[in-house]
Amino acid sequence: MSRFVQLFVRLTGFLPQFICFRTKVTCEDRETQSRFLHGPVIIVSNHTSVYDYAVMLFVFFTRTLRYQMAEVLFQKKVLGAFLRLMGGIHLDRYAHRYGFMEQSLQILRKGGVVGIFPEGRLPVEGETPPIAFQPGAAYLSLASGVKIIPVWTNGSYFRKKRARVVIGTPLTPEMFSGLSVPEKEKIALYTDAMREKIIQLKELADE
Repeated sequence: MSRFVQLFVRLTGFLPQFICFRTKVTCEDRETQSRFLHGPVIIVSNHTSVYDYAVMLFVFFTRTLRYQMAEVLFQKKVLGAFLRLMGGIHLDRYAHRYGFMEQSLQILRKGGVVGIFPEGRLPVEGETPPIAFQPGAAYLSLASGVKIIPVWTNGSYFRKKRARVVIGTPLTPEMFSGLSVPEKEKIALYTDAMREKIIQLKELADE
């Protein structure tokens, strides 16, 4: 169902998103990783706005994106129903329930694409983005053996300045799974590497 709903949204929303975002997409190394995704993939990016998800739908337009989404988005009935139709993965940040992780693993095992904003929330005034990353994406990558594609966006939506998105070269679980350290430390190192990579993509865009 989510595949067809996302296709409909892309077809009907192409012109509005082009006008509102005018997204310019560049790749760190197009030969290594472009906008075209193959096989199971985890997408991680910095989080600047609720519109980040909409932008990613059109950046990676050839695949069905199943994004982890915070519980607050599902509290409004109409919006919640729409996000479920879009394939949104309900993540409750205040409950000790981890069904969203198992759901994400199942999607990856079936060859799908899972999207995560590892900051877990939008930065607030006084914080330097990207704020600390949560470990979920690294855990999923190590548990599934699926690579992570880091993405940076400048969050320039509905402005004169164009939205910019930079797609980075993938991070693979093999970079960390063979380390002779406890699993928790592997996840922490992987998570830190993710954040550093996205900072590097911002610096690349600034250049």
